[in-house]
Amino acid sequence: MDAFLHCGKFRLSLSRPLIMGVVNVTPDSFSDGGRFASVDHAVAHAQALIQDGADILDLGGESTRPGADAVTLAEERRRVLPVLERLAGGRVPVSIDTRRPELMRETIAAGASMINDINALAAPGAIEAVAASNAAVCLMHMKGDPRTMQADPRYDDVVREVEDFLRARIAIVGRAGIAISRIVIDPGFGFGKTFDHNLELLRAFESFAGLGATLLAGLSRKSMLGRIAGREVSERVFASVAAAMIAVAKGAHIVRVHDVAATRDALAVWTAVMGAKSL
Repeated sequence: MDAFLHCGKFRLSLSRPLIMGVVNVTPDSFSDGGRFASVDHAVAHAQALIQDGADILDLGGESTRPGADAVTLAEERRRVLPVLERLAGGRVPVSIDTRRPELMRETIAAGASMINDINALAAPGAIEAVAASNAAVCLMHMKGDPRTMQADPRYDDVVREVEDFLRARIAIVGRAGIAISRIVIDPGFGFGKTFDHNLELLRAFESFAGLGATLLAGLSRKSMLGRIAGREVSERVFASVAAAMIAVAKGAHIVRVHDVAATRDALAVWTAVMGAKSL
């Protein structure tokens, strides 16, 4: 029997890897800051990602790049809600990338099917905001906060510590009534990790599959790929696809990417060879 991710009104089969397309409505995101900051441009970009093969859209109104400052709730709301209103009700679920419980509640009410929280629902009221709905949630590991997380992150054993954190968060949100079929986990590449930490996490990525939740990899255009390939952010398509495929080979159910078409083609080859259902 196929496994599924219950994501609002959607029931997403995990019989093949899913593609989450990134829609940043921010002026300062590391990869495409400002390109899709207007409502019309963001909606057009989202629709193009769907045509390219995105199974989920991830809409974010606050940059979480290293060194980024927080924005106000009012500003994040102003950026996100008008775009969500035009995308909700479409043929793919919309995830909202936010760490604010107030915006979680508002966007779920407006039609969001998932909350993607870099704080893993740690803010007061965040668990309750998701538990009261049928939305899915992505719990990510982050050491520190975006402004300071890359200052000097240290671990005794990065894989074990990230795994222990995610296991604990799954248990906590589960006790609040969020079923494992609604939970996605993300080890948080680049969020309070050095280059070597990121490589260790990717090498051991399959260990996170043992936690029982849907597993997401967010490696697209990250600085670790720039260091490996010697490429600037806009030139990391090939490296990003390679990293996504490694994650899929190690058990990723969802890959969060900027370059949907390239990833879709690579995954089409993967599913044809490996015998999974076609994209």
